[in-house]
Amino acid sequence: MQYCVGVVTGAQVLAKHRKCHSSCSLQSRRVSCAENCCITAMLKQILSKIPRKFPKSDPLDSTGIDCGNDSTCSGPPTNGGNSFSSRLNVVKRVSSAVFPASIMAGMEAVDPHLSFKDVSNLQKQNLFVSKLNLCCEVSDCSDPDKNAVQQDLKHQVLIDLVDFVSSGSAKFTEPAIAAICKMCANNLFRVFPPKYRTVNTGGETEDEEPMFDPAWSHLQSVYDLLLRFVSSVDAKAAKKHVDHAFILRLLELFDSVDPRERDCLKTILHRIYGKFMVHRPFIRKAVSNIIYHFVFETERHNGIAELLEIFGSVISGFALPLKEEHKIFLWRALIPLHKPKSVGIYHQQLTYCVVQFIEKDPRLTSPVIKGLLKYWPVTNSQKELMFISELEEILEMTGMDEFQKIMVPLFRRIRCCLNSSHYQVAERAHLLWNNERILKLIEHNRQVIVPLVFSALEQNTLNHWNQSVLIQTQHIRKMFCEMDEELVLACQRKLEEQDSLSSVEAEKRRLTWERLENAADLQPRADNILPVSCSVTC
Repeated sequence: MQYCVGVVTGAQVLAKHRKCHSSCSLQSRRVSCAENCCITAMLKQILSKIPRKFPKSDPLDSTGIDCGNDSTCSGPPTNGGNSFSSRLNVVKRVSSAVFPASIMAGMEAVDPHLSFKDVSNLQKQNLFVSKLNLCCEVSDCSDPDKNAVQQDLKHQVLIDLVDFVSSGSAKFTEPAIAAICKMCANNLFRVFPPKYRTVNTGGETEDEEPMFDPAWSHLQSVYDLLLRFVSSVDAKAAKKHVDHAFILRLLELFDSVDPRERDCLKTILHRIYGKFMVHRPFIRKAVSNIIYHFVFETERHNGIAELLEIFGSVISGFALPLKEEHKIFLWRALIPLHKPKSVGIYHQQLTYCVVQFIEKDPRLTSPVIKGLLKYWPVTNSQKELMFISELEEILEMTGMDEFQKIMVPLFRRIRCCLNSSHYQVAERAHLLWNNERILKLIEHNRQVIVPLVFSALEQNTLNHWNQSVLIQTQHIRKMFCEMDEELVLACQRKLEEQDSLSSVEAEKRRLTWERLENAADLQPRADNILPVSCSVTC
Protein backbone atom coordinates (compact mmCIF):
# COMPACT_ATOMS: atom_id res chain seq x y z
CA MET A 1 0.00 0.00 0.00
CA GLN A 2 2.80 2.30 0.81
CA TYR A 3 4.50 1.34 -2.43
CA CYS A 4 1.47 2.40 -4.41
CA VAL A 5 1.28 5.63 -2.56
CA GLY A 6 4.97 6.21 -3.39
CA VAL A 7 4.37 5.48 -7.01
CA VAL A 8 1.47 7.84 -7.17
CA THR A 9 3.45 10.46 -5.40
CA GLY A 10 6.36 10.07 -7.90
CA ALA A 11 3.93 10.31 -10.79
CA GLN A 12 2.48 13.47 -9.33
CA VAL A 13 5.91 14.95 -8.96
CA LEU A 14 6.79 14.03 -12.53
CA ALA A 15 3.60 15.66 -13.80
CA LYS A 16 4.29 18.79 -11.84
CA HIS A 17 7.83 18.88 -13.21
CA ARG A 18 6.58 18.55 -16.80
CA LYS A 19 4.00 21.29 -16.21
CA CYS A 20 6.65 23.63 -14.80
CA HIS A 21 9.03 22.86 -17.70
CA SER A 22 6.36 23.65 -20.27
CA SER A 23 5.54 26.97 -18.62
CA CYS A 24 9.22 27.97 -18.54
CA SER A 25 9.65 27.07 -22.22
CA LEU A 26 6.63 29.17 -23.11
CA GLN A 27 8.03 32.15 -21.21
CA SER A 28 11.42 31.72 -22.87
CA ARG A 29 9.84 31.60 -26.28
CA ARG A 30 7.94 34.80 -25.53
CA VAL A 31 11.12 36.61 -24.50
CA SER A 32 12.91 35.34 -27.61
CA CYS A 33 10.03 36.51 -29.79
CA ALA A 34 10.14 39.98 -28.21
CA GLU A 35 13.88 40.23 -28.84
CA ASN A 36 13.40 39.17 -32.45
CA CYS A 37 10.71 41.80 -32.92
CA CYS A 38 13.00 44.47 -31.49
CA ILE A 39 15.88 43.44 -33.74
CA THR A 40 13.55 43.39 -36.75
CA ALA A 41 12.34 46.91 -35.95
CA MET A 42 15.91 48.18 -35.67
CA LEU A 43 16.86 46.59 -38.98
CA LYS A 44 13.85 48.13 -40.65
CA GLN A 45 14.80 51.54 -39.25
CA ILE A 46 18.37 51.19 -40.54
CA LEU A 47 17.30 49.87 -43.92
CA SER A 48 14.82 52.71 -44.35
CA LYS A 49 17.73 55.18 -44.39
CA ILE A 50 19.50 53.37 -47.22
CA PRO A 51 18.49 54.74 -50.67
CA ARG A 52 16.39 52.42 -52.71
CA LYS A 53 17.52 51.35 -56.19
CA PHE A 54 14.78 51.48 -58.75
CA PRO A 55 14.83 49.89 -62.19
CA LYS A 56 17.00 51.63 -64.79
CA SER A 57 14.06 51.99 -67.14
CA ASP A 58 13.19 55.35 -65.55
CA PRO A 59 16.28 57.60 -65.46
CA LEU A 60 14.64 60.15 -63.21
CA ASP A 61 14.03 57.53 -60.50
CA SER A 62 17.33 55.72 -60.81
CA THR A 63 19.07 57.85 -58.21
CA GLY A 64 16.59 57.30 -55.41
CA ILE A 65 14.37 59.74 -53.51
CA ASP A 66 14.53 61.02 -49.98
CA CYS A 67 11.09 62.30 -49.04
CA GLY A 68 11.84 63.47 -45.52
CA ASN A 69 8.66 64.67 -43.86
CA ASP A 70 6.80 65.39 -47.09
CA SER A 71 3.48 63.54 -46.98
CA THR A 72 3.12 63.76 -50.75
CA CYS A 73 5.97 61.28 -51.16
CA SER A 74 4.53 58.59 -48.86
CA GLY A 75 3.67 56.25 -51.72
CA PRO A 76 6.00 54.74 -54.33
CA PRO A 77 6.92 56.84 -57.39
CA THR A 78 4.57 56.61 -60.32
CA ASN A 79 4.83 57.45 -64.00
CA GLY A 80 1.78 59.70 -63.99
CA GLY A 81 1.52 63.14 -65.60
CA ASN A 82 2.44 65.03 -62.41
CA SER A 83 5.49 62.89 -61.62
CA PHE A 84 7.94 65.19 -63.50
CA SER A 85 6.89 68.35 -61.65
CA SER A 86 7.04 66.58 -58.31
CA ARG A 87 10.53 65.25 -59.03
CA LEU A 88 11.89 68.78 -59.59
CA ASN A 89 11.34 69.50 -55.93
CA VAL A 90 13.26 66.56 -54.53
CA VAL A 91 16.88 65.88 -53.77
CA LYS A 92 18.70 63.60 -56.19
CA ARG A 93 21.95 61.80 -55.47
CA VAL A 94 24.57 61.85 -58.20
CA SER A 95 27.71 59.84 -58.76
CA SER A 96 30.92 60.41 -56.84
CA ALA A 97 32.74 60.97 -60.14
CA VAL A 98 31.09 64.39 -60.45
CA PHE A 99 31.18 65.23 -56.74
CA PRO A 100 34.44 64.24 -55.03
CA ALA A 101 34.08 62.62 -51.63
CA SER A 102 36.57 65.06 -50.09
CA ILE A 103 34.28 68.01 -50.84
CA MET A 104 30.90 66.32 -50.53
CA ALA A 105 31.69 64.52 -47.27
CA GLY A 106 28.80 64.95 -44.88
CA MET A 107 26.65 66.59 -47.54
CA GLU A 108 23.90 65.32 -49.77
CA ALA A 109 24.68 66.07 -53.42
CA VAL A 110 21.99 67.62 -55.57
CA ASP A 111 21.49 67.44 -59.30
CA PRO A 112 23.41 70.52 -60.54
CA HIS A 113 21.05 71.02 -63.47
CA LEU A 114 18.24 72.05 -61.14
CA SER A 115 17.49 75.71 -60.60
CA PHE A 116 17.80 77.35 -57.21
CA LYS A 117 14.11 78.21 -57.48
CA ASP A 118 13.15 74.54 -57.75
CA VAL A 119 14.63 73.38 -54.45
CA SER A 120 13.87 74.22 -50.85
CA ASN A 121 15.98 76.62 -48.81
CA LEU A 122 17.56 73.71 -46.96
CA GLN A 123 18.71 72.17 -50.23
CA LYS A 124 20.06 75.35 -51.85
CA GLN A 125 23.42 75.11 -50.12
CA ASN A 126 23.92 71.56 -51.37
CA LEU A 127 22.85 72.61 -54.86
CA PHE A 128 25.35 75.49 -54.68
CA VAL A 129 28.22 73.05 -54.03
CA SER A 130 26.96 70.67 -56.71
CA LYS A 131 26.95 73.42 -59.33
CA LEU A 132 30.47 74.47 -58.32
CA ASN A 133 31.73 70.92 -58.80
CA LEU A 134 30.03 70.69 -62.17
CA CYS A 135 31.92 73.79 -63.34
CA CYS A 136 35.30 72.27 -62.40
CA GLU A 137 35.46 70.60 -65.80
CA VAL A 138 37.39 72.78 -68.25
CA SER A 139 36.42 72.81 -71.91
CA ASP A 140 38.33 74.09 -74.95
CA CYS A 141 36.87 77.45 -76.00
CA SER A 142 39.25 78.09 -78.90
CA ASP A 143 36.79 76.38 -81.26
CA PRO A 144 33.25 77.77 -80.76
CA ASP A 145 31.65 74.82 -82.55
CA LYS A 146 33.38 72.21 -80.40
CA ASN A 147 31.37 71.15 -77.34
CA ALA A 148 29.01 74.06 -77.91
CA VAL A 149 26.18 72.50 -75.89
CA GLN A 150 28.47 71.75 -72.96
CA GLN A 151 29.94 75.25 -73.01
CA ASP A 152 26.48 76.87 -73.07
CA LEU A 153 25.36 74.70 -70.16
CA LYS A 154 28.43 75.57 -68.14
CA HIS A 155 28.03 79.25 -68.92
CA GLN A 156 24.43 79.18 -67.71
CA VAL A 157 25.42 77.37 -64.50
CA LEU A 158 28.12 80.00 -63.85
CA ILE A 159 25.56 82.77 -64.30
CA ASP A 160 23.26 81.02 -61.83
CA LEU A 161 26.09 80.79 -59.32
CA VAL A 162 26.95 84.48 -59.65
CA ASP A 163 23.31 85.48 -59.21
CA PHE A 164 22.94 83.20 -56.18
CA VAL A 165 26.02 84.65 -54.48
CA SER A 166 25.00 88.22 -55.38
CA SER A 167 21.60 87.68 -53.75
CA GLY A 168 23.29 87.01 -50.41
CA SER A 169 21.72 83.56 -50.03
CA ALA A 170 25.00 81.65 -50.27
CA LYS A 171 26.63 80.48 -47.06
CA PHE A 172 30.37 79.93 -47.38
CA THR A 173 30.79 76.79 -45.33
CA GLU A 174 33.93 74.65 -45.42
CA PRO A 175 32.72 72.45 -48.33
CA ALA A 176 31.53 75.53 -50.23
CA ILE A 177 34.86 77.34 -49.77
CA ALA A 178 36.79 74.27 -50.88
CA ALA A 179 34.54 73.82 -53.91
CA ILE A 180 34.73 77.44 -55.07
CA CYS A 181 38.53 77.59 -54.67
CA LYS A 182 38.90 74.34 -56.63
CA MET A 183 36.57 75.56 -59.36
CA CYS A 184 38.44 78.87 -59.70
CA ALA A 185 41.79 77.10 -59.75
CA ASN A 186 40.71 74.67 -62.48
CA ASN A 187 39.25 77.40 -64.70
CA LEU A 188 41.65 80.31 -64.14
CA PHE A 189 45.11 78.96 -63.36
CA ARG A 190 46.88 78.19 -66.62
CA VAL A 191 50.23 78.74 -68.32
CA PHE A 192 50.30 81.31 -71.10
CA PRO A 193 51.95 80.18 -74.33
CA PRO A 194 55.11 82.07 -75.36
CA LYS A 195 53.53 83.30 -78.59
CA TYR A 196 51.23 85.54 -76.54
CA ARG A 197 54.15 87.52 -75.19
CA THR A 198 55.56 90.49 -77.05
CA VAL A 199 59.13 89.92 -78.20
CA ASN A 200 60.51 93.45 -78.54
CA THR A 201 58.81 95.17 -75.62
CA GLY A 202 57.91 94.44 -72.04
CA GLY A 203 54.22 94.04 -72.78
CA GLU A 204 51.65 95.93 -74.77
CA THR A 205 52.93 99.15 -76.26
CA GLU A 206 50.83 102.28 -76.49
CA ASP A 207 50.27 101.73 -80.22
CA GLU A 208 49.75 97.95 -80.05
CA GLU A 209 46.21 96.63 -80.16
CA PRO A 210 45.36 94.44 -77.14
CA MET A 211 44.67 90.75 -77.59
CA PHE A 212 41.54 89.12 -76.18
CA ASP A 213 41.08 85.62 -74.78
CA PRO A 214 38.46 83.59 -76.68
CA ALA A 215 37.30 82.01 -73.40
CA TRP A 216 36.57 85.36 -71.77
CA SER A 217 32.80 84.78 -71.57
CA HIS A 218 33.44 81.89 -69.16
CA LEU A 219 36.42 83.50 -67.43
CA GLN A 220 34.46 86.66 -66.70
CA SER A 221 31.78 84.72 -64.83
CA VAL A 222 34.44 82.87 -62.82
CA TYR A 223 36.16 86.15 -61.96
CA ASP A 224 32.83 87.71 -60.93
CA LEU A 225 32.15 84.75 -58.67
CA LEU A 226 35.65 84.89 -57.17
CA LEU A 227 35.33 88.64 -56.52
CA ARG A 228 32.02 88.21 -54.71
CA PHE A 229 33.45 85.29 -52.77
CA VAL A 230 36.49 87.26 -51.60
CA SER A 231 34.31 90.25 -50.69
CA SER A 232 31.83 88.18 -48.63
CA VAL A 233 33.75 85.31 -47.06
CA ASP A 234 35.23 85.39 -43.57
CA ALA A 235 39.02 85.63 -43.79
CA LYS A 236 39.62 83.20 -40.93
CA ALA A 237 37.44 80.54 -42.54
CA ALA A 238 38.95 80.95 -46.02
CA LYS A 239 42.66 81.38 -45.27
CA LYS A 240 43.11 77.60 -45.36
CA HIS A 241 42.18 77.54 -49.04
CA VAL A 242 43.19 81.08 -50.10
CA ASP A 243 46.77 80.33 -49.16
CA HIS A 244 50.20 81.33 -50.47
CA ALA A 245 50.06 78.85 -53.34
CA PHE A 246 46.67 80.19 -54.44
CA ILE A 247 47.94 83.79 -54.33
CA LEU A 248 51.10 82.94 -56.30
CA ARG A 249 49.07 81.33 -59.08
CA LEU A 250 46.78 84.36 -59.05
CA LEU A 251 49.76 86.70 -59.46
CA GLU A 252 51.02 84.67 -62.43
CA LEU A 253 47.80 85.52 -64.26
CA PHE A 254 48.78 89.21 -64.35
CA ASP A 255 50.91 88.33 -67.38
CA SER A 256 47.72 87.77 -69.39
CA VAL A 257 47.49 89.57 -72.72
CA ASP A 258 43.80 90.32 -72.16
CA PRO A 259 43.43 93.73 -70.43
CA ARG A 260 39.96 92.76 -69.19
CA GLU A 261 41.39 89.83 -67.27
CA ARG A 262 44.15 91.96 -65.74
CA ASP A 263 41.58 94.53 -64.64
CA CYS A 264 39.55 91.82 -62.85
CA LEU A 265 42.69 90.44 -61.24
CA LYS A 266 43.62 93.92 -60.02
CA THR A 267 40.32 94.29 -58.16
CA ILE A 268 40.45 90.77 -56.71
CA LEU A 269 44.05 91.04 -55.48
CA HIS A 270 43.29 94.39 -53.88
CA ARG A 271 40.35 92.83 -51.99
CA ILE A 272 42.51 89.91 -50.88
CA TYR A 273 45.21 92.30 -49.64
CA GLY A 274 42.63 94.31 -47.72
CA LYS A 275 40.80 91.35 -46.13
CA PHE A 276 43.52 88.74 -45.57
CA MET A 277 45.91 90.71 -43.40
CA VAL A 278 47.97 87.61 -42.67
CA HIS A 279 48.96 87.43 -46.36
CA ARG A 280 50.03 91.07 -46.76
CA PRO A 281 53.81 90.60 -46.26
CA PHE A 282 53.77 87.62 -48.60
CA ILE A 283 51.93 89.57 -51.32
CA ARG A 284 54.41 92.46 -51.09
CA LYS A 285 57.34 90.06 -51.33
CA ALA A 286 55.80 88.16 -54.26
CA VAL A 287 55.14 91.38 -56.21
CA SER A 288 58.70 92.52 -55.51
CA ASN A 289 60.01 89.28 -57.00
CA ILE A 290 57.90 89.82 -60.12
CA ILE A 291 59.36 93.32 -60.51
CA TYR A 292 62.94 92.07 -59.98
CA HIS A 293 62.43 89.39 -62.61
CA PHE A 294 61.00 91.97 -65.02
CA VAL A 295 63.67 94.67 -64.52
CA PHE A 296 66.84 92.63 -64.26
CA GLU A 297 66.08 89.56 -66.39
CA THR A 298 63.31 89.59 -69.00
CA GLU A 299 61.85 93.12 -69.34
CA ARG A 300 58.68 91.30 -70.47
CA HIS A 301 55.48 91.43 -68.48
CA ASN A 302 51.99 92.59 -69.30
CA GLY A 303 50.70 93.40 -65.82
CA ILE A 304 53.22 95.79 -64.27
CA ALA A 305 50.83 98.74 -64.61
CA GLU A 306 48.04 96.88 -62.78
CA LEU A 307 50.37 95.74 -59.99
CA LEU A 308 51.62 99.30 -59.50
CA GLU A 309 48.06 100.57 -59.45
CA ILE A 310 47.30 98.20 -56.57
CA PHE A 311 50.41 99.32 -54.71
CA GLY A 312 49.50 102.97 -55.18
CA SER A 313 46.61 102.51 -52.78
CA VAL A 314 48.62 100.15 -50.57
CA ILE A 315 51.42 102.72 -50.10
CA SER A 316 48.92 105.41 -49.15
CA GLY A 317 47.85 103.19 -46.25
CA PHE A 318 51.35 102.64 -44.84
CA ALA A 319 51.70 103.65 -41.21
CA LEU A 320 54.26 106.21 -40.09
CA PRO A 321 57.15 106.02 -39.55
CA LEU A 322 57.74 103.89 -42.63
CA LYS A 323 59.18 100.45 -42.03
CA GLU A 324 62.58 99.64 -43.47
CA GLU A 325 60.90 96.95 -45.60
CA HIS A 326 58.82 99.61 -47.36
CA LYS A 327 61.83 101.83 -48.03
CA ILE A 328 63.70 98.87 -49.50
CA PHE A 329 60.74 98.26 -51.81
CA LEU A 330 61.09 101.87 -53.02
CA TRP A 331 64.84 101.71 -53.59
CA ARG A 332 65.13 98.19 -55.02
CA ALA A 333 61.86 97.81 -56.92
CA LEU A 334 60.23 101.15 -57.80
CA ILE A 335 63.32 103.19 -58.68
CA PRO A 336 64.83 100.49 -60.97
CA LEU A 337 61.49 100.30 -62.79
CA HIS A 338 62.59 103.51 -64.56
CA LYS A 339 65.23 101.50 -66.43
CA PRO A 340 63.25 99.33 -68.96
CA LYS A 341 62.45 100.66 -72.40
CA SER A 342 58.75 99.95 -71.88
CA VAL A 343 58.48 102.34 -68.93
CA GLY A 344 55.91 104.38 -70.85
CA ILE A 345 53.29 101.67 -70.37
CA TYR A 346 53.29 101.98 -66.58
CA HIS A 347 55.00 105.34 -65.96
CA GLN A 348 51.85 107.06 -64.73
CA GLN A 349 51.26 104.40 -62.06
CA LEU A 350 54.96 104.37 -61.17
CA THR A 351 55.01 108.14 -60.66
CA TYR A 352 51.97 107.91 -58.41
CA CYS A 353 53.67 105.29 -56.22
CA VAL A 354 56.86 107.34 -55.92
CA VAL A 355 54.91 110.49 -55.06
CA GLN A 356 52.97 108.58 -52.39
CA PHE A 357 56.25 107.57 -50.73
CA ILE A 358 57.50 111.17 -50.72
CA GLU A 359 54.23 112.40 -49.25
CA LYS A 360 54.64 109.85 -46.45
CA ASP A 361 58.27 110.77 -45.78
CA PRO A 362 59.69 113.95 -47.44
CA ARG A 363 63.21 112.83 -46.49
CA LEU A 364 63.01 110.30 -49.31
CA THR A 365 63.10 113.08 -51.91
CA SER A 366 66.88 113.17 -52.22
CA PRO A 367 67.33 109.39 -52.74
CA VAL A 368 64.47 109.33 -55.26
CA ILE A 369 65.90 112.17 -57.37
CA LYS A 370 69.36 110.57 -57.26
CA GLY A 371 67.77 107.37 -58.51
CA LEU A 372 66.10 109.25 -61.37
CA LEU A 373 69.42 110.82 -62.35
CA LYS A 374 71.05 107.38 -62.26
CA TYR A 375 68.58 105.94 -64.77
CA TRP A 376 68.15 109.14 -66.79
CA PRO A 377 67.81 108.30 -70.51
CA VAL A 378 70.43 109.70 -72.87
CA THR A 379 69.24 108.66 -76.32
CA ASN A 380 65.50 108.08 -75.73
CA SER A 381 63.72 111.43 -76.00
CA GLN A 382 60.29 110.06 -75.11
CA LYS A 383 61.59 108.61 -71.85
CA GLU A 384 63.34 111.89 -71.15
CA LEU A 385 60.04 113.76 -71.44
CA MET A 386 58.48 111.35 -68.92
CA PHE A 387 61.37 111.81 -66.51
CA ILE A 388 61.07 115.61 -66.64
CA SER A 389 57.33 115.39 -65.93
CA GLU A 390 57.92 113.08 -62.96
CA LEU A 391 60.69 115.34 -61.72
CA GLU A 392 58.33 118.32 -61.76
CA GLU A 393 55.76 116.46 -59.64
CA ILE A 394 58.44 115.54 -57.12
CA LEU A 395 59.88 119.06 -56.92
CA GLU A 396 56.42 120.49 -56.22
CA MET A 397 56.44 118.76 -52.81
CA THR A 398 60.16 119.06 -52.07
CA GLY A 399 61.26 121.02 -49.02
CA MET A 400 64.11 123.49 -49.06
CA ASP A 401 66.53 121.30 -47.12
CA GLU A 402 66.06 118.31 -49.39
CA PHE A 403 66.24 120.50 -52.49
CA GLN A 404 69.61 121.92 -51.49
CA LYS A 405 71.03 118.40 -51.16
CA ILE A 406 70.48 117.55 -54.80
CA MET A 407 70.19 120.87 -56.64
CA VAL A 408 73.70 120.81 -58.14
CA PRO A 409 73.55 117.41 -59.93
CA LEU A 410 69.88 118.03 -60.72
CA PHE A 411 70.42 121.31 -62.58
CA ARG A 412 73.45 119.97 -64.37
CA ARG A 413 71.07 117.46 -65.93
CA ILE A 414 68.44 120.15 -66.57
CA ARG A 415 71.14 122.24 -68.31
CA CYS A 416 71.69 119.38 -70.76
CA CYS A 417 67.94 119.18 -71.36
CA LEU A 418 67.78 122.93 -72.05
CA ASN A 419 70.38 122.44 -74.81
CA SER A 420 68.76 119.31 -76.26
CA SER A 421 68.47 119.27 -80.04
CA HIS A 422 65.10 117.55 -79.61
CA TYR A 423 62.80 120.55 -79.38
CA GLN A 424 60.18 118.77 -77.21
CA VAL A 425 62.75 117.94 -74.54
CA ALA A 426 64.11 121.50 -74.62
CA GLU A 427 60.62 122.99 -74.38
CA ARG A 428 59.64 120.70 -71.49
CA ALA A 429 62.79 121.65 -69.57
CA HIS A 430 62.08 125.38 -70.08
CA LEU A 431 58.52 124.91 -68.79
CA LEU A 432 59.88 124.02 -65.33
CA TRP A 433 60.32 127.75 -64.75
CA ASN A 434 56.56 128.24 -65.18
CA ASN A 435 55.91 126.23 -62.00
CA GLU A 436 55.60 128.67 -59.08
CA ARG A 437 56.87 126.21 -56.48
CA ILE A 438 59.98 125.35 -58.51
CA LEU A 439 60.53 129.01 -59.32
CA LYS A 440 60.60 129.86 -55.60
CA LEU A 441 63.17 127.13 -54.97
CA ILE A 442 65.30 128.47 -57.83
CA GLU A 443 64.97 132.06 -56.65
CA HIS A 444 66.01 131.14 -53.11
CA ASN A 445 69.09 129.31 -54.40
CA ARG A 446 69.82 131.50 -57.42
CA GLN A 447 73.48 132.02 -56.45
CA VAL A 448 74.10 128.34 -57.22
CA ILE A 449 71.53 127.60 -59.92
CA VAL A 450 71.84 130.60 -62.24
CA PRO A 451 75.58 130.07 -62.93
CA LEU A 452 74.86 126.39 -63.71
CA VAL A 453 72.25 127.04 -66.42
CA PHE A 454 73.27 130.45 -67.76
CA SER A 455 75.72 129.03 -70.28
CA ALA A 456 73.02 126.74 -71.70
CA LEU A 457 70.72 129.73 -72.19
CA GLU A 458 73.47 131.61 -74.04
CA GLN A 459 74.15 128.66 -76.31
CA ASN A 460 70.43 128.39 -77.15
CA THR A 461 70.32 132.08 -77.99
CA LEU A 462 73.18 131.66 -80.46
CA ASN A 463 72.71 128.20 -81.90
CA HIS A 464 69.30 126.55 -81.31
CA TRP A 465 67.26 125.89 -84.44
CA ASN A 466 63.74 125.94 -82.96
CA GLN A 467 61.99 129.29 -82.70
CA SER A 468 59.77 128.26 -79.78
CA VAL A 469 62.81 127.22 -77.75
CA LEU A 470 64.48 130.58 -78.52
CA ILE A 471 61.44 132.48 -77.23
CA GLN A 472 61.34 130.48 -74.01
CA THR A 473 65.08 130.95 -73.50
CA GLN A 474 64.68 134.72 -73.73
CA HIS A 475 61.78 134.53 -71.27
CA ILE A 476 63.93 132.71 -68.70
CA ARG A 477 66.78 135.19 -69.12
CA LYS A 478 64.32 137.98 -68.46
CA MET A 479 63.14 136.22 -65.28
CA PHE A 480 66.73 135.89 -64.09
CA CYS A 481 67.34 139.58 -64.68
CA GLU A 482 64.26 140.40 -62.60
CA MET A 483 65.49 138.14 -59.80
CA ASP A 484 69.04 139.43 -59.62
CA GLU A 485 70.39 141.57 -62.45
CA GLU A 486 73.86 141.87 -60.91
CA LEU A 487 74.14 138.08 -60.75
CA VAL A 488 73.18 137.80 -64.41
CA LEU A 489 75.77 140.40 -65.41
CA ALA A 490 78.40 138.62 -63.34
CA CYS A 491 77.54 135.31 -65.02
CA GLN A 492 77.75 136.97 -68.42
CA ARG A 493 81.18 138.45 -67.65
CA LYS A 494 82.40 135.08 -66.40
CA LEU A 495 81.07 133.41 -69.52
CA GLU A 496 82.87 135.97 -71.70
CA GLU A 497 86.10 135.33 -69.80
CA GLN A 498 85.66 131.58 -70.31
CA ASP A 499 85.04 132.18 -74.01
CA SER A 500 88.19 134.29 -74.30
CA LEU A 501 90.21 131.66 -72.47
CA SER A 502 88.77 129.02 -74.75
CA SER A 503 89.79 131.12 -77.76
CA VAL A 504 93.35 131.47 -76.42
CA GLU A 505 93.60 127.70 -75.82
CA ALA A 506 92.24 127.02 -79.30
CA GLU A 507 94.84 129.36 -80.81
CA LYS A 508 97.62 127.61 -78.90
CA ARG A 509 96.49 124.25 -80.23
CA ARG A 510 96.39 125.62 -83.77
CA LEU A 511 99.93 126.99 -83.55
CA THR A 512 101.20 123.71 -82.09
CA TRP A 513 99.78 121.70 -84.95
CA GLU A 514 101.17 124.21 -87.43
CA ARG A 515 104.71 123.81 -86.02
CA LEU A 516 104.39 120.05 -86.19
CA GLU A 517 103.38 120.23 -89.83
CA ASN A 518 106.28 122.53 -90.69
CA ALA A 519 108.73 120.28 -88.86
CA ALA A 520 107.43 117.30 -90.76
CA ASP A 521 107.91 119.08 -94.09
CA LEU A 522 111.59 119.87 -93.31
CA GLN A 523 112.50 116.26 -92.55
CA PRO A 524 114.09 114.30 -95.53
CA ARG A 525 111.95 111.54 -96.90
CA ALA A 526 113.29 107.97 -96.82
CA ASP A 527 111.26 105.21 -98.35
CA ASN A 528 113.02 102.49 -96.35
CA ILE A 529 112.48 104.20 -92.98
CA LEU A 530 109.25 103.70 -91.19
CA PRO A 531 107.62 106.82 -89.80
CA VAL A 532 108.17 107.28 -86.08
CA SER A 533 105.11 108.34 -84.09
CA CYS A 534 105.58 111.00 -81.47
CA SER A 535 103.21 112.23 -78.82
CA VAL A 536 102.65 115.91 -78.40
CA THR A 537 100.66 117.40 -75.55
CA CYS A 538 98.27 120.01 -76.86
